[in-house]
Amino acid sequence: MSRTPCTSHPSRPTRPSRTPRPSRTPLLSGTSLRSRRAALLCVPAAILLALTPSTASAYPDPGTVTGATVVHDPTMIRTSGGRYLLYATGGGLSYRTSTDRRTYSAGGDAFAGRPGWWSSYGTTEAWAPDISYQGGKYLMYYAVSTFRTNRSAIGLAVSSTGLPGSWTDRGTVYTSTASSDYNAIDPNLFVDDDGKWWLSFGSFWTGIKMIRIDPSTGKQLSSDTARRSIATRSTAPNAVEAPFVVKRNGFYYLFASYDTCCAGVNSTYKVKVGRATSVTGPYRDRNGVAMTDDGGTPVLESHGRYIGPGGQSILHDTDGDVIVYHYYDGNNNGTPRLGVNLLDWSSGWPVAF
Repeated sequence: MSRTPCTSHPSRPTRPSRTPRPSRTPLLSGTSLRSRRAALLCVPAAILLALTPSTASAYPDPGTVTGATVVHDPTMIRTSGGRYLLYATGGGLSYRTSTDRRTYSAGGDAFAGRPGWWSSYGTTEAWAPDISYQGGKYLMYYAVSTFRTNRSAIGLAVSSTGLPGSWTDRGTVYTSTASSDYNAIDPNLFVDDDGKWWLSFGSFWTGIKMIRIDPSTGKQLSSDTARRSIATRSTAPNAVEAPFVVKRNGFYYLFASYDTCCAGVNSTYKVKVGRATSVTGPYRDRNGVAMTDDGGTPVLESHGRYIGPGGQSILHDTDGDVIVYHYYDGNNNGTPRLGVNLLDWSSGWPVAF
């Protein structure tokens, strides 16, 4: 969710996921995966490698999901038992669950009672959670802030089950103030192959930042307090936020949401990506333009009724990588809805389908 100084922000709903299906067909709304693959086989490899969506029609519709699908800034994980847990912006972090990544039901918030320190940031609700499973427990980073300011904080909660009401808050991880040139919201934890933990975050101001995290505490590593810049825009209001980092085939990929969210059918959100050979960048798009210099290859953009896709995260599931996001439904007064698509990495770049 954007926290630009000139944009208001409604509560964000949770994001649901879909059941792994060997054919993956349900993720393509009204389109057969087999026919999509057949069509791709007819495209010369050089053209496929150069393919970048450039028009609205180039982007897929979200896969079919049902039930409690009104969400904003969803994060989702699959438990060892095959259950999907989804948390999202709003209240004490709103919750959805699914057994098949298609049909979702709602439950209680992550926090039955709000941590007292939230009120120092002028809020009683949390934004943009990021759930993962590390060292035998669930971790959830999240943000609290005040609309139109960067008086913000990233918090951390832990749980043995990941279920609502089971979370123990560990307090603040990183903060920003009105005098900061960054905004401490929209956190994402990335654990590298070498065991190092990294937290990316940021919204507007001077863009996306990254810090080292101590695996023993889940908070900033005391021996490395550098704050690195990994993406920004060249002109105000520097509309980039909601980072998410993954590593695939030897490259690090940074997904981010660009432009404006939270304005219903007037939202201009879109998802872009860049890649790097180092976790701290520089991240560059397909054309070699750095994400610190307005770079970014499109992954999802508005088309038809599906307006302003963003607030994304990536779920690595049994049938591949799934991009989970919200969009604003143009057929329902701009209500934020859960979007889910699989990603194809065969070109070396993520392509939603």
